[in-house]
Amino acid sequence: MSASGDDLPNPKRESRLSGGLPGPTSLLSWVYVSRISVATVVFLAAAFSFSTVAPGVIVTLSVAALLSLFVTGISVFLSHVRKVPLSPTFLYGQAIFDLGLVTTVLWVTGGVSSDFTSLYILVIAVAALTMPFRGTLIVTFVAASMYFLIGTIDQPIPWLAVTLQIGVFFSVAFATGWLASRVRVVGEQRQQLEQEVQRLRLEAADILREISGGIVTVDGDSTLVFANEAAENLLAFSNRRFEGQPFLDFLRSRSEELWMAIVGTQRDGRRQVRAEGTIRLGNRKFPIGLTTTPHVMEGVGSLSVTAIFTDISDQKRLNELNVRTERLEAVAALSASLAHEIKNPLASIRSSVEQLGKSERADDDDRSLSQLVVRESDRLSRLLSEFLDFTRVRMVESHTIDIQDVARTAVALVREHPDCPSDAAIEIDGSSTRVEGDEDLLHRVVVNLVLNALQAAGVNARVKVTTRQVDVNDLPTGVASDKSAMIRVEDNGPGIPENLLRNLFDPFVTGREGGTGLGLAIVQRAVEAHHGLVFVDSDPDVGTMFSVYLPTRNSNEAAA
Repeated sequence: MSASGDDLPNPKRESRLSGGLPGPTSLLSWVYVSRISVATVVFLAAAFSFSTVAPGVIVTLSVAALLSLFVTGISVFLSHVRKVPLSPTFLYGQAIFDLGLVTTVLWVTGGVSSDFTSLYILVIAVAALTMPFRGTLIVTFVAASMYFLIGTIDQPIPWLAVTLQIGVFFSVAFATGWLASRVRVVGEQRQQLEQEVQRLRLEAADILREISGGIVTVDGDSTLVFANEAAENLLAFSNRRFEGQPFLDFLRSRSEELWMAIVGTQRDGRRQVRAEGTIRLGNRKFPIGLTTTPHVMEGVGSLSVTAIFTDISDQKRLNELNVRTERLEAVAALSASLAHEIKNPLASIRSSVEQLGKSERADDDDRSLSQLVVRESDRLSRLLSEFLDFTRVRMVESHTIDIQDVARTAVALVREHPDCPSDAAIEIDGSSTRVEGDEDLLHRVVVNLVLNALQAAGVNARVKVTTRQVDVNDLPTGVASDKSAMIRVEDNGPGIPENLLRNLFDPFVTGREGGTGLGLAIVQRAVEAHHGLVFVDSDPDVGTMFSVYLPTRNSNEAAA
């Protein structure tokens, strides 16, 4: 048992030490009350027996009572009012004063045979609870010395009684000190365990708060037990409104599939893994992936269910993007083959028909039919040229370019295009953003997107082109890139019909009469050539927005 000052209980603790022992401040409160009570009772007893008690005893007890009041008052001020740290000197002083008071009481009440001898044991016990073991031994030694001095008053000295009593003092000191030290050790271990549990709880709370997926726990009575912040955001509700209240009816109005998964797990007790559903918030809906787990909560007999669900809109869009890319590659290969196979015979047909139309034997009907065939051949030739453009979308050269400069040049070209309405307004916003890429391909991307937006918006078209750097948080979920740039084209048109939106980037898919349906397919392949991504968001009340994300470095790492 160490006797260093580090073994002292922390003086700043509250009323209890670890392990359930009373703290120093709480023990001192009892010491103060006991001290005043003993001094007052003995003094009053002597006063009422004034006729039989010597005047010197009355004076001694009066002085002891006044000193008790004075010392206790100062001690209360320091330990309970000012709440100063209880230093070893302060605790030693309290113990020595109490031993002196007990010795005085024994001196006037019969010496070693006094009924108040057990007060020494109380002082020793308090010292064992508030001091290290060495301090307890010092206090016990002082108590034994004072008791021995009291014993010398009697002649002859009752050696046996004094020796036995002193032995009791040291026995109490050893026993109480050892038990107090063991309880402190156990209490400190328990306190460390509680602190560790609290730390784990805080860490778990931080994880649940920061996790992007929604987590809700519902007990067997359909009462909401827990919901993290992500769940509140995804389901658009306040945890305070439903905590401890029925929740499943509200959940059903938000997501039928999530409600069915929780109810099914409550009924069957079986987990549901990697299920999918939809959350509906007014006119907006988005897909979710969900998992449910049954468990029995402490203090709750019925089966509870925890559901974890995540917005998988971005993952689905990425999956669709991958499928779209593979389909475009297949179509491109087929288009290249067909274009080459058709273009040469078509040129021969055109040339032959043109010669026949110029023949002297041709009449007006022959010349009219010849011109019709030549005109349609030219149209087919232009269409085949677009096919070849679609198949030849490859990055020819790559160097550092400013995509805002590319956007300005593309917008200037579109303004001169015959399909650009005279009342259209095109705005360029954002900042200078540099990427590694093919300037010609990116120029075609912006031209196609802006021209597409103007044609879709129609009268009073308003188109905004934004270029800027984006960080990881701006990227769709599942896309990893250290640095990326964005080109965004927004219009105020009527939006894209739902049946057209799914296949919008496929070749030959168009919502415009007379369109070839290759413009957005070329955009897709050009962006893919830069290892980028292109997404479309359309709302009839707002318009359509195309977002192109490009890695700033065109490297194998960026491609990965």
